[in-house]
Parts: sequence; structure tokens; C-alpha cells
Amino acid sequence: MMNLDHSNAALFAALALAQSEVENATKGSTNPHFKSKYADLAEVLNTVRPVYSRHGIAIVQSTGFDGVMVSVTTALVHKEGGYVTSVASCTPAKTDGQGVGAATTYLRRYSLAAACGVAQEDDDGQTAAHNRPAVVAKPSNQLLDLLAATEDATNEEVLRNLYKATENLVEHEKGEARKAIVQKRSTITKV
Repeated sequence: MMNLDHSNAALFAALALAQSEVENATKGSTNPHFKSKYADLAEVLNTVRPVYSRHGIAIVQSTGFDGVMVSVTTALVHKEGGYVTSVASCTPAKTDGQGVGAATTYLRRYSLAAACGVAQEDDDGQTAAHNRPAVVAKPSNQLLDLLAATEDATNEEVLRNLYKATENLVEHEKGEARKAIVQKRSTITKV
């Protein structure tokens, strides 16, 4: 979800000009698993950075990993002070350095392309994040209670304690609860 709370007219004018000039990213990388082409992160950056820079817009991306979810925050910052941000998160296929790195790169590429209105093909997403089947089981009362407590939480310490409580959930419910906590953390840090 994009946060527009700190945007201004100058930023939107610059974004409109930049988007009228920027082209879609060239699919120059090959995914060996699917034998198809895609635009890698460097290509997306090389496509948008010069155009956005010409219009006074800097691109800033920060990353995070809480042990479960990889998150990337992308900010488009205007020279006159306005900015917009968006956060993208996923569960990496593996939680080792390589798995977290792959998920981070994947999120950076997709978050940047989405924020800048650039099209590119998703051929390597299969290795960056789990494809989990939809859970059709009815949520437990314990999960519902934890989600309600998460929604009511107003500070980081309470959220840390709720995160620890996710260990008591059934395995398929842990991801849902942890994702809700990560999302709540991002709303608290924006305030």
C-alpha cells in the first residue's frame, strides 16, 4: 500500500513528467528455470533513475528481515520535500542469506517498477517467495484473539510480545499472524 501522507503538488507534477518520459524496462536477463526473459533490478534502476533524477526525484529503498518476512520500503523523494512510500513484504523461500537476498532483490525490483509505473515480466518470482496454498481451515480462536490484539496494539514492545505469542499458534496460522504484526509495525513507524 502506498503512503501519500507526505506528498505535495510539486512531487505529483514531477512524477507526471517523469512517467511521461520513462520507458518500460528491457527484458535482458534469462531465468534458467523457465527459459524466459525478464528485466532485472539493475535494468529497472537504469531505466527509471536518469528520468526521475532529471525531474528532481530521488529513489530510496530500505530493506528489512524480521526472521519471517522480508520487507522493502520504496520512497520517491522530491527535491522540494514531498515524498511517497510503499512497503512490499513476502516470506522468503529459504531464510538463509541467499534466500533473504533473493527475496529482497525481487521485492526491490517489483516495488520500484510499481512505484514508477514501469512494466517488466515476472519470470523469477517462483524462486524468491513461497507459493503457499490457500488455507481453507477455519481460523482458531487463538489466532482471532491474537489478530484482534495486534490491531489494538499501539507500540513496538506490545507487538514484540504478540510476535512471540505466534509460536503457540498452529503452523499454518503463524504466517498470517506474523504478517499482520509486520503490517501493524509499519503503520506505527510511519506516525
